[in-house]
Amino acid sequence: MGRVGAYLGTVGIGTKAIRFCCDARGVAAIEFAFIVPVLLIMYFMTMEASQAIETSKKVSRIGSMVADLVTQQRTVEAAELDAIMQIGNSTLRPYNRSTPEITITAIEVTPDTPPQVKVVWSRKMVGGAFSAGAAKKSITTVPPALEIEGTFLIRVESNLAYEPIITWSADSEKRIGLSSAFSSISMGETYFLRPRGSPTIPCSTC
Repeated sequence: MGRVGAYLGTVGIGTKAIRFCCDARGVAAIEFAFIVPVLLIMYFMTMEASQAIETSKKVSRIGSMVADLVTQQRTVEAAELDAIMQIGNSTLRPYNRSTPEITITAIEVTPDTPPQVKVVWSRKMVGGAFSAGAAKKSITTVPPALEIEGTFLIRVESNLAYEPIITWSADSEKRIGLSSAFSSISMGETYFLRPRGSPTIPCSTC
């Protein structure tokens, strides 16, 4: 009887093992558990990529819009330039994880031989604070195609350190690995425009 009982017990265990291996219940749930993390990663990466592309377009649009508004003026004041840059900053909404740096510089190409490219006035916004930019009469550069004697140009530089939401942390010092490598993506654009209503655009308070 002992041997028969042991044999029947072994058969019972073998039958249960076969049934367990053949049981397909719960397979879908297990497969779903494996697939969900991959799907979520793909979703967030796609969402972040689309937002980064849109933000990059907005950063480029800032330079175009600010340059367009400034070159429509005959004269400007520092307060007006600050207001225009603040308008440019607001175009980034709803993105608000970092603030753009905007610099407006009036440039004169002198009629000297050879011509010199000098700063007439400059104003910038960094971290939401406004201040003077490059020093007056300091030497700067423009593309060779724009280096025409006796011309006046407005240069607008817009830059943003884009912070992806998937790597964002309230404590930036604790970012490690990929989070640290991709915590800040540089975006920027530079525009040059000539005045529309007058040969130059003076700024008495810059």
